[in-house]
Amino acid sequence: MIVISDTSIITNLAAIGHLFLLPKLYKHVIIPEAVYRELADISPPVPGTLEVQTASWLEVRQVLNRSVIERLQTEARLDPGESQAIALALEINSDLLLIDERRGRAEANRLGLKITGLLGVLVEAKSQNAIVAVKPLIDAMIATSEFRVSTALYNQILMMVNEG
Repeated sequence: MIVISDTSIITNLAAIGHLFLLPKLYKHVIIPEAVYRELADISPPVPGTLEVQTASWLEVRQVLNRSVIERLQTEARLDPGESQAIALALEINSDLLLIDERRGRAEANRLGLKITGLLGVLVEAKSQNAIVAVKPLIDAMIATSEFRVSTALYNQILMMVNEG
């Protein structure tokens, strides 16, 4: 399975000490150079900074089609990480794109990519018994990482995983 990730999935999971879920669920995750830079070339470091520099399950890959990146940044007004993640997912025909930002998700959907976000990763982790509960992890992300989720979606996810 070819899985591409944007920055926020990695930083939010790292912030709550659950970055191990990505290799557990997907074995191997690819990030574009811009996502790597957003995580590694930052001072002070953010959650995930050290991990992306040392993780054997994470691969950094260059996007070859620069025109797609430019169009995504100009027309869809996406940041470099989102633009490169979407462009890379298209370029290598990924099975899944991990992305949370609303505009990026909308553009990825429009382009026909299969996507999931952080909440989808947590739901999948519970369904595979990689975690025992979703609610404490969502609550921890809200408390520590400025993770935002509507009350309706929060309750919908908890109902979905039988925690509501």
